[in-house]
Amino acid sequence: MIKNGKFGKYGGIFVPELLIPALEELESAFFKYKDHGRFNKELDYYLREFAGRPTPLYFASNLSKKLGCKIYLKREDLLHTGAHKINNTLGQGLLAKYMGKKRLIAETGAGQHGIATAAVGAMLKMPVDVYMGAEDIERQKLNVFRMEISGAKVIPVNTGSKTLKDAINQAMRDWISNIEDTHYLIGSTVGPHPYPTIVKHFQSIIGKETKQQILEKEGELPDAIMACVGGGSNSIGIFSAFIEDNVELIGVEGGGKGLKSDEHGATLCKGTTGILHGSLSKVLQNKDGQIKEAHSVSAGLDYPGVGPEHSYLKEIGRVKYVAITDPEALRGFQLLSKYEGIMPALESAHAIAYMEKYAKKPENKGKTIIVNLSGRGDKDMFLAAKLLGVKT
Repeated sequence: MIKNGKFGKYGGIFVPELLIPALEELESAFFKYKDHGRFNKELDYYLREFAGRPTPLYFASNLSKKLGCKIYLKREDLLHTGAHKINNTLGQGLLAKYMGKKRLIAETGAGQHGIATAAVGAMLKMPVDVYMGAEDIERQKLNVFRMEISGAKVIPVNTGSKTLKDAINQAMRDWISNIEDTHYLIGSTVGPHPYPTIVKHFQSIIGKETKQQILEKEGELPDAIMACVGGGSNSIGIFSAFIEDNVELIGVEGGGKGLKSDEHGATLCKGTTGILHGSLSKVLQNKDGQIKEAHSVSAGLDYPGVGPEHSYLKEIGRVKYVAITDPEALRGFQLLSKYEGIMPALESAHAIAYMEKYAKKPENKGKTIIVNLSGRGDKDMFLAAKLLGVKT
């Protein structure tokens, strides 16, 4: 349960004093508008007509036959801009408009949140600046172009590991300097209160739809639900509707080059309690409390922290968290493409890879499994081809 911005002991507000007024303003606006009739009518319109909700719950018949389970995919990859990120950017973008903000800033790793923010900014006629690590810019050139052609300015970040962690740092510095007219549109369930609650609220539509759809299709709840976990927005979005139910919930982190190496993004599997980007959660850090660099083949999973609610859900044993290595994720990428004709984002491919492992265990035969397919793999084609030794 969240109380005073905390999930158990996790969460809270650990930011410079200059940001407190902005966070208080945001919290006040969120609780004012989250149940507001006109706000939700407008948001529902954009989710339906602009983003393309509801998304299907697709029965993967070929994989189901191959693995001996009933496998369903929640098709967030079919949304406008290619991933679940648009649910939250529409919600926060509209909230910023209602607050009278004139400019949006965002951070992005894989680029999907940046694209979604750029699209919403264009639609709402608000200028957008997106901070992106130089390493991620190199990995995601196509997404950079998509942001820029939508009118956003992509600002390279060359500090630290040049990835998502550093992009968030730069975005926060910008926000401190431009609080009056700027909204910082955080893309995951990370950051200081009220961001983890806000992002969960706007992503919870995934779980609400999924529950209704599986009951219509099967007449009962699934045995297990799986989703990849970087910061944690797509996973908390689908898990949220099933927390009180007898359903196994499994979050899949980026195992990189293996948990025995120092090159992974498995914060919940290998991290310890610490503070990163304004909240208390599990983080990857050394014995002196310095944040380590994370690694994953997927730019969206190489974050050395995680949303505080995930840390709480692990602590109370409600969600199981596992890790999938880079080679295993590439197998998941190939598996879904080959058997279902659906190319997943490398982030989502981690969940597909673990689903295959899970389904092959004798005790899981015949179970009904839902995988949240959080994004599509267009953005990863060239990287995947390179890693698989295919000339392009």
